[in-house]
Amino acid sequence: MKTLFGILFVLLLTLQYQLWLGDDSVRALNMLETELDEQREINARLESRNEVLEVEVLDLKNGLEAVEERARSELGMIGEGETFYLIIE
Repeated sequence: MKTLFGILFVLLLTLQYQLWLGDDSVRALNMLETELDEQREINARLESRNEVLEVEVLDLKNGLEAVEERARSELGMIGEGETFYLIIE
């Protein structure tokens, strides 16, 4: 009977070791869940950025107002019939 209890005790210790410290342990699962949460946050930020860029691309393809706005702000272009005033402080 002592032999049976000894074998069961060793088996219990082995299973506990695998559960808490092995390759597929609870600790490894928690680390993977943390990584998954971080990746989901990154994906959410990238998806929102992509939505903004998609709206901007559609606006540039369909309307001239966005193209004109970009030309004014980034290239410093002036529309026909407009007067440019440079105010130096």
